[in-house]
Amino acid sequence: MESRNPVFNNSKAFSRQGYAGFTEAPPASPQELQDMYNAPSATGLQTGRMTIDDVVVKTGLMFAVLLPLAVVNYFLQSPLLTFGGVIVGLVLGLVVSFKQSTNAGLILAYAAAEGLFLGGISRAFENRWGGIVAQAVLGTLAVFGVALFLYRSGRVRVTPKFQRTVLIAMGGYLIFCLVNFVVMLTGHGGDFGLRQGPFGFLIGLFAVGLAAAMLILDFDFAEQGVRNGLPERYSWLAAFGLVVTLVWLYIELLRLIAILRGD
Repeated sequence: MESRNPVFNNSKAFSRQGYAGFTEAPPASPQELQDMYNAPSATGLQTGRMTIDDVVVKTGLMFAVLLPLAVVNYFLQSPLLTFGGVIVGLVLGLVVSFKQSTNAGLILAYAAAEGLFLGGISRAFENRWGGIVAQAVLGTLAVFGVALFLYRSGRVRVTPKFQRTVLIAMGGYLIFCLVNFVVMLTGHGGDFGLRQGPFGFLIGLFAVGLAAAMLILDFDFAEQGVRNGLPERYSWLAAFGLVVTLVWLYIELLRLIAILRGD
């Protein structure tokens, strides 16, 4: 089983079987082995292969683009930039996911589009439920920290059973979202369609938990990419996967807190 994140899904690069771009080298001579042993350890920059530090840096660069634009549109409150951002972000996200693109410009453009969308949608929520943005940001950081702790400590292990469970849960949630979207189009259910009251609260908790599980899968498959000796450029793809999940988590928390607070 592979990751269910669309960024890593069906990607041989992040699979447990290894990366096809690297073939087995012929055995080294005793002198070559001794020379390698005496040489200083090579860094990711020297080997040209991906490291966890690369993923962290690329994720930081994406947020360095996303956050300022989010702040700009938060104050501009431009519907054009908000809807333009969500459409462009969706298109670029699908292109990167299906092409498994490691193009830095394309991925940073996605971050820019998502920044405009998040700024606009955050202001819309903030105007109605004052203080909700700060709560959602803190919640996102908390869930990210818990997911990272559970993964790094080994308390949650990424097994085939875990992956299958997340896949089934994600499929069920997507079906619910489609049904809820149809309900909202027909003008029923208020602002959040079927996601109202206690039922909406439970669905929101489920979605946040599912996003946390996706983060754990993202951590694991980024680490698999490092183990497989991927080229450094793949750190962009790993960072993209993390940002996609974090954006989704933030939006789910906005909606969950809004349901809790009501009108």
